[in-house]
Amino acid sequence: MKNVLIFCLFLTSPLLAQTDTTRQRALNFTIQVVDNQISIGYGLAIGDVDGDKKLDILLADQKEIVWYQNPGNKTSPWKRHVMAANLTQQDNVCIAARDLDGDGRVEVAVGAGWNPAETNDSTKSGAVFYLLRPQDPTQRWEPVRLPHEVTTHRMRWAQVGKGSYQLIVVPLHGLGNKNGEGRGVRIWGYEFPKDPRGVWKRHLVDSTMHLTHNVEIWEDGDNGSATGLIVASKEGGNIFQWLKKKWQPVDSESANNALPLLTKDVAGIGEIRRLNKGRGIATIQPMHGNLLQVESGNYTLRKAANKDADKEITILSDILNQGHALVCGDFLGTGSDQVVAGWRNPNADKNVGIRLFKPDERGTVAGYTLDDSVRMACEDLQAADLDGDGDLDLIASGRATLNVLIYWNGLK
Repeated sequence: MKNVLIFCLFLTSPLLAQTDTTRQRALNFTIQVVDNQISIGYGLAIGDVDGDKKLDILLADQKEIVWYQNPGNKTSPWKRHVMAANLTQQDNVCIAARDLDGDGRVEVAVGAGWNPAETNDSTKSGAVFYLLRPQDPTQRWEPVRLPHEVTTHRMRWAQVGKGSYQLIVVPLHGLGNKNGEGRGVRIWGYEFPKDPRGVWKRHLVDSTMHLTHNVEIWEDGDNGSATGLIVASKEGGNIFQWLKKKWQPVDSESANNALPLLTKDVAGIGEIRRLNKGRGIATIQPMHGNLLQVESGNYTLRKAANKDADKEITILSDILNQGHALVCGDFLGTGSDQVVAGWRNPNADKNVGIRLFKPDERGTVAGYTLDDSVRMACEDLQAADLDGDGDLDLIASGRATLNVLIYWNGLK
């Protein structure tokens, strides 16, 4: 790909003009309150916990790991079950769920020991647990402690071969870091063993980046034959692939930091997600930032259709305050992806919430409102077809609003 960056500012916000609130047109989404008494709602995961072929909601809350049981309709309550509690003295921070053995039920790992100010002592910062499933999943699950770095922050499961999976764990800081400087963050892939109580072989993904706030994983080949990931960091978005039994950097593509004048000279990417099967990448910048950016490129391990195409970077919005959640998907049935971003602190219009953006549409800096009937200070966001009707619904957890909401998509 040519190193030609074409920057497009589609903003009508204070950077260029006043926000056009008249463009916040409501879409056909309806809120259901799953829980309005959570503590923080650090992280969400989606998967079938009980094997009833319905997707459930899992939550890493401040002191408890819980799951909400899918009732099979859009009106009944989602019953809450506690999986684990008080794993460490500090807060829980993240969760990953995926069916690894093909039995139709998810395996679950969680991160805890959230203490980002402590970067020297791993006994006081960071924790990684695998949760062993009980016979009855509504009862407590057994935590198995795994090795960890300081400041455990994000985790996701990745398939790296036929029947072979790794838990990718991304800390926020490197050992001894201060103000995002010092040693690079050590990102590990934990190889899922036959006996989860046994040894988990670890594979180093990278140890060069700083302020690694999130990660996106993709599997473009069958049985994990083309698995890649991109890490959002102070240095931008760097890509790695699982090749020849180890993680290797991909230097031919990356995600760029926004222009310094747009971020007040604060460099870095906070949230990152692929869109349109890797033909672009969406980011929130800087970490906990205000900018929503979309960048064209080849974010896949497949051969680029047009490797000489110029790279186009588009700023979709700057209305976020503490932007902290991002998903991409075709929520509107148009054949191409939209971007949904969430933020957790009131912005200039004193709003928190989530908004949908169409990457190719100009003049919609405010985004499209889904449903603001219940306030949502968004900490995390997931997309999944919870009711099996063929369209993507949205699931959000709210930090200051202390809630978990479903945004049911009424497209079909």
